[in-house]
Amino acid sequence: MRIAKGGLTIVGILAYSFFVLPIFALFVGAINGTDATNLPDTRLILDAIALSLRTSAISLVVIILLGTPLAYIFARWQFWGKKVAQVLLELPLVMPPAVAGLALLLTFGRRGIFGDFLLAADIQVVFTQLAVIIAQTFVAAPFYIRTAQIGFASVPLDLEDAARVDGATDRHVFWYITLPLALRALIAGLVLSWARAIGEFGATILFAGSLQGRTQTMPLLVYAEFERDINAAIWTGIILLTVAFFALLLSQILAPQDDANT
Repeated sequence: MRIAKGGLTIVGILAYSFFVLPIFALFVGAINGTDATNLPDTRLILDAIALSLRTSAISLVVIILLGTPLAYIFARWQFWGKKVAQVLLELPLVMPPAVAGLALLLTFGRRGIFGDFLLAADIQVVFTQLAVIIAQTFVAAPFYIRTAQIGFASVPLDLEDAARVDGATDRHVFWYITLPLALRALIAGLVLSWARAIGEFGATILFAGSLQGRTQTMPLLVYAEFERDINAAIWTGIILLTVAFFALLLSQILAPQDDANT
């Protein structure tokens, strides 16, 4: 038994190192590449940070407005084809980023489904900040919807029924019982969605392009600067990595815990 446990420990250490060492390598690369004559272009980084924060904040608002009703519907309603509909809703979680960008182009591009309507309304979507927001929302919303759905489903129906017996309307039940009890899960999902939105790359570069100050978010800056200024790419990557770390940590803290494991 001790031999088996020792072998498992060794395998665990090797496996953990495989996943963690590249993260430390990024920080080592930043430290080794920073000196007085080789500092990253802070203007590029600040422009990308500002754009990423602005677009991801707007994306979060859209995700809340669109995702919360969907999460509640899928958590509480039963209807024909529900499983298939849910798979389609969560497909961006596993969809290749380039395919996601292509799908958005075929929807909102000039030759897309809404192309003629947008052209008639003189609305430019592709290669604008609006395209960045749409791409972020498309790939990040499923994280919020899935977590929020779990949160809504975890609220005991008995509590809601008791409130209705006491005279509460469905609206009051939602705002004063269901939503407060599911709030931790909703916030956890929102944090995950924000981390995913701020780190979005593939769909954005295909759908919005990489124009400095207009559509070049932090992940796009990493890609653009990789060959020209590796130091800027490394430091931008560290910022993204730090954001992702604290977002995941906060999400784990806020996520509903199984009583059996606490």
